[in-house]
Amino acid sequence: MSLRLVGSKPLLIGVLDLQGGVHEHLEHLESLDIAYKKVKQSADFADLAGLIIPGGESSCLSRLLNIFEIKDVLLQAYHKGMKIWGTCAGAILLAKKVVGETPCLGLIDINIERNSFGSQLDSFVSEAIIPEVSRKPIPLTFIRAPKILDASNDVRVLLKIDDYIAAAENEKILVTVFHPELTGNLAFHRYFALKCGLNPAMDTNDDIDPQWNNSSWTKYAGII
Repeated sequence: MSLRLVGSKPLLIGVLDLQGGVHEHLEHLESLDIAYKKVKQSADFADLAGLIIPGGESSCLSRLLNIFEIKDVLLQAYHKGMKIWGTCAGAILLAKKVVGETPCLGLIDINIERNSFGSQLDSFVSEAIIPEVSRKPIPLTFIRAPKILDASNDVRVLLKIDDYIAAAENEKILVTVFHPELTGNLAFHRYFALKCGLNPAMDTNDDIDPQWNNSSWTKYAGII
């Protein structure tokens, strides 16, 4: 999708296209009438208001950031003002502390643990009301999810479940250990767009994309 600008302000959100659930995020951005593009090389970071790091496999994503030589470019874009949202594996990449591992990007002061719920068979769905994001219950999909064990005082906790944090943010970073892109609910994508200074089209009273189904995202797989 082409870049839209108001003056010099970028109105575009990128989705890191190295590995993981890229197309599902593209679909949600499209539903909110937010301009988007896949991000795979250094030039793709130009003029981004925000970047989504999707779920996938965190150690693989970390290696690919180095292989494609875009880790430093990502960090430079962040320090110039680009906001970042990490879902599941993306949250692991953004954490300053990762249990038993060396952090990758270290941009939000949280301590996170990979695969805290067990194997793929231990994946589950739930729902919660997160007042900052939506007045209605938001469906939560956990797939080999991490747990945020604790966060510093400058991190705002958006959702805590039992003994772990499931969603949190600071001024420039949003992290969720679940997958909002795997449901038809657009509340978190709208919330991130607003965090980036954009104006998503959807009415906040209606969080559900009526066109969404379990395979609707596949039409985006051919986007270059």
